[in-house]
Amino acid sequence: MERRRSSIRPTALAGGLLALALAVSPPAAPVPPAPMPVSAAVPVPAADAPAGVERWAADLSAVGADDVNVRFAGGRLRLADRTPRPATRGARDRRAAPAEGAYLSRARDLARPATRVRAEVAADVGRGGAVEVQVRGWGSAGWTEWRPADPAAVFDRPVDRVQARVLLTARTPAATPSVRAVRLAADRDAADRGAADRDAADRGAPDRDAADRGAPAVAAATPGLTYRVYATRIGLVGARTANGRTIQSRDHFVALPSFRSLAPLNSGDYTVRVCTTGGSRCEYAPVWDVGPWNTRDDYWNPGDVRENWKDLPQGRPEAQAAYQSGYNGGRDQYGRTVGSPAGIDLADGTFWDGLQLTDNAWVDVAYLWTGTGARGVVGSGPLTLRAGPGTSYAARGLAATYARVPIQCHVTGQTVTGTFRTTNRWHRLTDGQYVSDAYISTLQGTPTPC
Repeated sequence: MERRRSSIRPTALAGGLLALALAVSPPAAPVPPAPMPVSAAVPVPAADAPAGVERWAADLSAVGADDVNVRFAGGRLRLADRTPRPATRGARDRRAAPAEGAYLSRARDLARPATRVRAEVAADVGRGGAVEVQVRGWGSAGWTEWRPADPAAVFDRPVDRVQARVLLTARTPAATPSVRAVRLAADRDAADRGAADRDAADRGAPDRDAADRGAPAVAAATPGLTYRVYATRIGLVGARTANGRTIQSRDHFVALPSFRSLAPLNSGDYTVRVCTTGGSRCEYAPVWDVGPWNTRDDYWNPGDVRENWKDLPQGRPEAQAAYQSGYNGGRDQYGRTVGSPAGIDLADGTFWDGLQLTDNAWVDVAYLWTGTGARGVVGSGPLTLRAGPGTSYAARGLAATYARVPIQCHVTGQTVTGTFRTTNRWHRLTDGQYVSDAYISTLQGTPTPC
C-alpha cells in the first residue's frame, strides 16, 4: 500500500483559538502599519466605478467550519473569545497576544471577469479593536494571494470568482470589534487596459481546476519561487491553527508569516514544497497556519508587492534579517526580540516524517502557487514520493493530504490499487520524484506523457 498511515483526520471546526505568534505591546522600534480600524461604512466611490460593476453582500450569518473564533449574534459578526493569548515560548519578551478571529465567505462566481474588488464595511471596533477585509480571485492561474480590499484589491490578471475574508482583532478583553455588513464590488480596473488582451491569451493557458472549468490544458509545470529559509518545528498538539485546524500528533502542514498565503481549512490552495538542503527528502504540504514571528511578511514576493519590509531582498524573511543583522532593532513587527531566523514553521509530521529532521534546520522552500502548469490534488496521504514509477523505488519524502503537487508529465509503471482507482499511471513531479495516480483525487490541467 503506497499511502502511509497517519493520525490526520479532517475535523469540522466552528471557531476557536488561533495558533499565531503575535504580541501587541508597543514596540521599541518602528513597525509596519496595522490594519486601519473601521468605525463606519466606507462607501465605494460611485464616480470611480464603471457601469459594469457587480455588487453583492457577504452573508455574515453563515458562520461554519471554515471560520475561526467568530460568532454571529445580534445581527453582527463578533469574536467568540476576546481573551488575549499567552506569549509563545519562542519569544524572550513575554507579552500577551491579541485575540484574533477570521470569517471566510462563500466564493462568488462573477458574471464577467474583473480585475478589481473593493469592500464597503459597516463595523464598530472601539479602542483596541480592528477589522480588515481581504479578498482573493480565481483566474487562469488559480487563486491569487489574499489582498486587502481597502481601498481596493487590484489583480494583475482577470478573475472570474471572488472570495472574501474578514479578520477581527481585539488587543484587550475590553475591545469588542463587530461587523454589521460587508458589501463588495467587482469591476475592471480602468488603469489595466491590457487585461482584456491577457484574458484572451489566457484562454489557451493551463486550466488549474478541471473539475470546475472542464477545459483541457497543456503546459510545462514549474514549482515557482524557491528560497532557502530556516525552519522550526511547530509542535503545539491540540492547539488551533489560523485556519481552524486542531493540530494532530504527527500532523502535516506548514506555517508562513503572512495571511496572504493562508489556505482555507482542508484545502491545499496554497501549498509549499519543502526540502532538505541536500535534496534527499522533500514534503509537499498545505499552508494552514500563520507564523513564525511575523504575520504580515510575505517575503517571497518582490518589494513592490510585499506587504511590509519592502527594503529587504526578496526571499529574505524579516525575522532572519532581525536575528542575523539587527534589522528593525532585532525585533519582529510586534516588538518582540527575535530569537531565531525562522521563515517557516513545520508541523511535527512534516518535520520528523517528511524531512526526517532531528533539529531546526535550513531548508529549500518552493511557494507552489507562484508557479504554473498542471497540478494534482493529493486526496489520500501522506503519500510517499518515489524515485521511480513503482513502490520498489526508494522513498524520497511525502505529499500531505490536500497538497497540490506540480506534475511535469506521466509515465506507465507499477499497477497500484489506491483510494481513488486502480492504475499503472505515475506522475513525475517537477523535482523528478513520482507519485501514483491511484491517490490523486483531482487533476488541475492535463499532464502530458513524458
